[in-house]
Amino acid sequence: MIFLMHASAHNPLPIATTLLKPGLRLAVGVSGGADSVALLRALHERIGELGLVLHVAHLHHGLRGAEADADCEFVRVLAGELGLPFHSARVDVRAEAEKRGESIEEAARRLRYLWFRELMSKIPLHAMATAHTCDDQAETVCAKFLRGAWTEGLGGIHPVVEFPEGRVLRPLLGATRADVEAYLKALGQLWREDASNRDPAFTRNRIRHELLPVLEGWNPRLREHLAQMAELARDEEAWWQAELARVAPQVLLAGKPVRGGGRASGEGLAMDVVRLAGLSPALQRRLLRHAARQLGTALDFQATETLRALALEGRAGQRRELAGGLRAERTPRELRLNTEPAGPGGEGASLPTYSVPIPGQVEAAAFALRLRIESTEGGPIRTAVLRNWKPGDRVRLRHSSGPRKVKEVLERLRVTGTARALWPVLELDGRIVWMRAVDVDPEQGIAVSVEPLGQPDTD
Repeated sequence: MIFLMHASAHNPLPIATTLLKPGLRLAVGVSGGADSVALLRALHERIGELGLVLHVAHLHHGLRGAEADADCEFVRVLAGELGLPFHSARVDVRAEAEKRGESIEEAARRLRYLWFRELMSKIPLHAMATAHTCDDQAETVCAKFLRGAWTEGLGGIHPVVEFPEGRVLRPLLGATRADVEAYLKALGQLWREDASNRDPAFTRNRIRHELLPVLEGWNPRLREHLAQMAELARDEEAWWQAELARVAPQVLLAGKPVRGGGRASGEGLAMDVVRLAGLSPALQRRLLRHAARQLGTALDFQATETLRALALEGRAGQRRELAGGLRAERTPRELRLNTEPAGPGGEGASLPTYSVPIPGQVEAAAFALRLRIESTEGGPIRTAVLRNWKPGDRVRLRHSSGPRKVKEVLERLRVTGTARALWPVLELDGRIVWMRAVDVDPEQGIAVSVEPLGQPDTD
């Protein structure tokens, strides 16, 4: 379906121009819908003033047949009318969702940002722009709240997301859908309407068309307030991350104490309960969740409170077993955390495996890390597997004469117990090309980077 608005003098669309620097090579992701068309027109209108080099990008998700084909053609024609380079690609979202056990929304988002990163690398571009609005932000915060998100989740859609290839910018977060439609109406600009945006099978649509309108009956400024909450949450989360980095080394202890002083490595993590008790409840919760993430486990509110109670009020010898195999034990001086090995003798524990396209990235909650693989030589897309090590694995270390058993490498690192059982490796074409805390002989044509979970990601 196409909407046509009549031309008239128009009001400028609110855009966060502070994100846009002169000389920026920027591609706008345009679906054909009102928001993305408005962003493209608004940026093109100010292209000289802002000093931008604009491109247009459209990804066909392979979901709506002829209607999606028409969307792609609409965007191609619009780019031509504006005299801008046009880039498009097609993916099979449904097949990807089935293969990886994802929802359609999750698969579409993952493939979309993977393609954006490829574009930034190949064209090349400095950044991609997406047309998320204040309404999108409100819907996202509401959805995260309904799922029981912590403060970092309530940060919603971030204005800027950094990737190795470039940035993804959201310059339209200050504009509402009413602003968008008023702008397009004044321009007389066509746009496409995606019928799936009203399908109640999608959670976001039910929030948009059912829940938020009811809540706005209580507070007409609800969307604005939810967007403001997201900004507050992002700023507070940035402060907390800095505070956590300062305090955690003072409270978290590796392994178990041994006679004569020192600690045995590889036996989980511990906290000094006296130091922990002297901190605020907010910081206590942060530290407990941080420690659990280091052991590959995510804590919900109830699990966090269970650990707090054990640390602050428990008696020596008390134990708790939590989801994700996390075990807690109270000693006279410490709260000790470890994860239950799933394999015989604690080796080769059974954990999820993660497929990682090259180039691409994966969030591996089981290992509490986000891993990215970059392709330095181009060529066909390959897939690596992030998994737990297993007996018989061999790895070639940098400057070594030949491959060595992973088991022996872990012994040399003095990694034992739970940590040894939960040690990730990355396998490509039958060879281990990355291993935690090990300098592996590099694989030609790829670059692997790893960061802990908790950094802002895309929406």
